[in-house]
Amino acid sequence: MDKENNKIKVLMVDDHAVLRDGIRALLDMHDDIEIVGEASEGREAIEKAVALSPDVVIMDIAMPGMDGLEATRRIAKKNPKVKVLILTQHDNREYILSAIKAGVAGYVPKRAMGSELVSAIRAVHKGESFLYPSAASALIEVYLRQSEDEPYDRLTDREREILKLIAEGHTSREIAERLFISLKTVLGHRTKIMEKLDIHNRTELIKYAMRKGLVTMDT
Repeated sequence: MDKENNKIKVLMVDDHAVLRDGIRALLDMHDDIEIVGEASEGREAIEKAVALSPDVVIMDIAMPGMDGLEATRRIAKKNPKVKVLILTQHDNREYILSAIKAGVAGYVPKRAMGSELVSAIRAVHKGESFLYPSAASALIEVYLRQSEDEPYDRLTDREREILKLIAEGHTSREIAERLFISLKTVLGHRTKIMEKLDIHNRTELIKYAMRKGLVTMDT
């Protein structure tokens, strides 16, 4: 069989070109891995995941435009065979749990060694999960603490999208225009979001979204 056909096809998604260059230099050293494309934000990642059919997507979380978690959810829906490996500077419980719920196959912090990233790519390509030790410990802690259903799970995809836009500072009218829906519909979704999350004002909604990793304070 052609050796080229056995290579693990990788799509890199990160808004920092320098980091992408570094990852490319690292992965080019391994004969079983081939970078087939790059993207700098979530929507571009979805388009290229469809066009290039990679085996593994290396995905950052915090990016301009659509973030990595939402992109992961949409890629997972379009092609469940694509394995998403999160590579991020964020290493706290909420980010890790949100990533796993989004459908990632692995989670590696950017402070990890290059050899660990390569191991993670190979592991998720084989159908295994790969969690960096700190991520595994955080996940175990979260599940030990959880004693009831997570309210966020009860939100629809549209409600999650609107929650994120609210947290990013968009007004209800701006959200309506952005999503091509009526202002009345946005306000209805907002009411349902607050009811499901038991939250009663915009400030608390924003704090909740940040805890869930839907928005960040990155500048």
